[in-house]
Amino acid sequence: MSRKQTKRTAGNMVFSAIVGFFIVATIGGVGFGVAAADSTDDLASAGAFGFDAATNNATMTKGTAANAAPAVESEPFVEHSTLAAASVRTIDPGLQMIDDRERAERERIAADNIAVIDRIAAGKAKQGFGSDPSGQTVEYGLPGVDWTVGHDAFIAEWTARIDAYLDGSPLAGYGAVFAEAAWENGVDPRWSPCISNTESGKGKVCFLPCNAWGWGASVWPDWDTAIRAHVAGLAEGYGYSITPEAAEKYCPPNHANWYHDTYGQMGSV
Repeated sequence: MSRKQTKRTAGNMVFSAIVGFFIVATIGGVGFGVAAADSTDDLASAGAFGFDAATNNATMTKGTAANAAPAVESEPFVEHSTLAAASVRTIDPGLQMIDDRERAERERIAADNIAVIDRIAAGKAKQGFGSDPSGQTVEYGLPGVDWTVGHDAFIAEWTARIDAYLDGSPLAGYGAVFAEAAWENGVDPRWSPCISNTESGKGKVCFLPCNAWGWGASVWPDWDTAIRAHVAGLAEGYGYSITPEAAEKYCPPNHANWYHDTYGQMGSV
C-alpha cells in the first residue's frame, strides 16, 4: 500500500471514530433524559420529600395552618353616629345679643338727634327765630330746615340739595361735607354755601387758598378742612342762620347788600 493510501485509510478511521462517538453520546443522552423523566414522575408520585401523596398533602396542610395568623373573633358592628348623639343647640342667645346692640344703637342715635334738635332750638331762640301761626318753622321768610328727621335723612337731603346748588363750581361735590358740618354744629346748612357765592362766586375767585368765604386771613390746605372750619366758625360767632345782625358783624362795610345777596341765595338751595 502506498503512503498516500495509508494516510487516506487513517483519515477514514478517525472520521469513523468521531461519528461513532457522537452516535453513542446521542443515544446515551436520550437514555439519561428518559431516566430523568422517570425519576421526576416517581418523585412527584412520592411527594416533594419522598413521602406518598396523601402524607405530603397532610404535611403541607398542617404547615399552612400552623403559619397562618390566629383567627380573631369578630364583634358585632356598632354604628357610632355623632348626629344621633348631638346635643340640641340654639342661636337664640346670639340673636338676642344682636337685637340688644341694634336697639342700643337706635336709642343712642335718637338721643343724639334730640340733643342736636334741642341745641338748634336754643340757638334759633337767641336769634329770634320762631314759628308762624300754623306752627311751621320759618327762617326769616325762608322755608324751615327739618332737623327732626334725624342724622341720616338730614345728611341725605342736604347733600343732594347743596350739590345741586354748587354744581359746576370749584366746590362741586362737597355737599356731604357741608351737610355733615351743619349737623355737627347746629347751623343752617344753606348758610355757608351761600356765603361762598357772595364772597367768591362759589370758590371761583379766592383771594387766599381754599378761602371761598372772604374770611379774614384764613388759609386752609383743602376744601374739606376749609368747609368744616367755616361752618364751625359760623356756629361760634354768628349763630344759627343769617340775620341782619349777623350780616353786619360778618361784613360791616356793606352789610345790607351782603345780607340781601346771601339771603336771596339761601332761598334757592
